[in-house]
Amino acid sequence: MADENKWKPEGTNGEEEDEEDELDDTAYKSAKDAVLFAIDISPSMLTAPPQSDLKKADQDSPASAALKCAFTLMQQRIISSPNDMMGILLYGTEKTKFREEEDNKAHMGLAYPHCYLLADLDIPAAADVKALKTLIEDEVEFQKLLIPSEQPASMSNVLFCANQIFTTKASNFSSRRLFIVTDNDDPHERNKALKASAAVRAKDLYDLGVIIELFPIAKPGGDFDRAKFYDDIIYNESPTNPEAPAPISKATKASSAGNGITLLNSLLSSINSRAVAKRALFSNIPLEIGPGFKISVKGYIIFKRQEPKRSCYVWINGDKAQIAKGVSAQIADDTARQVEKGEIRKAYKFGGEQVTFTPDEISSLRHFGDPGIRIIGFKPLSMLPMWANLRPSTFIYPSEDDYVGSTRVFAALHQKLLHDQKMGLTWFVARKNAAPVIAALVPGAEKLSEEGDQLLPAGLWLIPLPFADDIRQNPETQFISAPDKLIDMMRVVVQQLQLPKAEYRPEKYPNPALQWHYRILQALALEEELPEKPDDKTIPKYRQIDKRTGAYVTEWGFELEAQYQSWAQANRSASTTTLAKRPASSAIKSEGEPNKRVRLAAEDMSDAEMQRHVKAGTVSKLTVATLKGWLLGRGLSVGGRKPELVERVEGALDGD
Repeated sequence: MADENKWKPEGTNGEEEDEEDELDDTAYKSAKDAVLFAIDISPSMLTAPPQSDLKKADQDSPASAALKCAFTLMQQRIISSPNDMMGILLYGTEKTKFREEEDNKAHMGLAYPHCYLLADLDIPAAADVKALKTLIEDEVEFQKLLIPSEQPASMSNVLFCANQIFTTKASNFSSRRLFIVTDNDDPHERNKALKASAAVRAKDLYDLGVIIELFPIAKPGGDFDRAKFYDDIIYNESPTNPEAPAPISKATKASSAGNGITLLNSLLSSINSRAVAKRALFSNIPLEIGPGFKISVKGYIIFKRQEPKRSCYVWINGDKAQIAKGVSAQIADDTARQVEKGEIRKAYKFGGEQVTFTPDEISSLRHFGDPGIRIIGFKPLSMLPMWANLRPSTFIYPSEDDYVGSTRVFAALHQKLLHDQKMGLTWFVARKNAAPVIAALVPGAEKLSEEGDQLLPAGLWLIPLPFADDIRQNPETQFISAPDKLIDMMRVVVQQLQLPKAEYRPEKYPNPALQWHYRILQALALEEELPEKPDDKTIPKYRQIDKRTGAYVTEWGFELEAQYQSWAQANRSASTTTLAKRPASSAIKSEGEPNKRVRLAAEDMSDAEMQRHVKAGTVSKLTVATLKGWLLGRGLSVGGRKPELVERVEGALDGD
């Protein structure tokens, strides 16, 4: 890969890691992202919904809800993404403010009328969060600031102002995005010149690498029509393009009756779904469909377990706290001398001895080819078992960087696999010196929510499959099948406990341990009161469960007891015979006379069947009773452990 070193952790200096079975996503998670909110301050955005006594009534105006969303996102990022920047720009305000004069002498001649930079684009600090929180909670200051101008703000000026902010504050960030929150679908209804000027400014932002994302709010009794203005400034690229903006979602509706889901929750859901920027885990890897037929793809992590940020050591004796970086060194045992890097060789134990290798030898041992994905065949999708998903899957998109036409070929491959319900078997090397993986190339269809928001994109998934060494033998167990009546009664219980629409939605269940960790850090950083207990939404709702299934479970318990008594009565004689002490005459048998259980097993397994097991290499999967029964039938010894029995069976048949 051209940019393989880009994704290696700092401090490696190109040194190959000892183990690279999994993709290194350290830099993937630490890539910088800058988000600037542009919130429309117009009379309609400041109109609060009618008062209502309903529990779920809307209480916030659209502008207030947007500011609270920005505040919530700032709270999250101050801890979970400490390297990301965030800013808030209000437009359509009576007051105008860009930056303080002493900090921006170079911008003295620039004027952005009716644009108010509430929070400059920067890494959020605790003071910034406190200030924004104070503004939201103080209605007097809130009303003084949010006074709409008589003349609407020019979208050209708004976009140019955003351009200047991104250029001066986040010029080298890999991800820069502008979130526009408004309920006005046509800000320049009768002025084509202003529309054209805004389109030019939007094109400048896209050329700069800034992605514009719209969060529309539909006014009561109407819809938000993107075609009037925003289709000209927001590029709706193909969903197979990884650099395209997030999929378009339906407009959030402002409540006119004060009931239903709140506007704030709707906005939070929409913004959170796009709060994390798309970041490629690997870039421009060739996907070889056939000999000499390659396209270029990028890989993304769609599902990633989130954990608290690692703690670090801090030096506090200076002017301000600084992170202390650790340095490790190799020391010789006999002389306590620091050993230089060139003096060290890697060794592995084999047969009680240390076998050493030079770095070049290690590199050659670990080299299985250049990074890439090679399709080696196709199989029906039904042949992929659920347990075969060994590690997190990787989502791949086409890229036109190395091979022109990759998007068209990728789309054709995806549609064909999806239509025929096929999967590709691939040989996958993620990066240089990485261990090869056999992976299933599985097509995925686009999945939308009821509101039209995209839940899962359409594309291909790379699912790592286990090798033979990764599969363990199942333990030998004896199962007792439940009666049909018990099964039917339990089916009713399960049906009563199904999730809504029989679907698990992870966005409804935040990780309680992770949220509690961040909540404590937030309270300490912002000097808030410490919470008493975590908000754990994974705790079962016992009262509702009892109300729905209590009677069914009790009835099932009585039936289980009755079925058990019947089973115990039927098997009592057999269990008594097994546990009772036998007379000496019946306990002593000749070596060639098998007991009843072994004799039955011996009768079930013929020599021809055993021969087939030997050829297939599945003798070790037979039970001990079956092996002993077959050996007794041949007049062979049945002593020893199972591996000895297997060896004895294979030796007997090899001699036939």
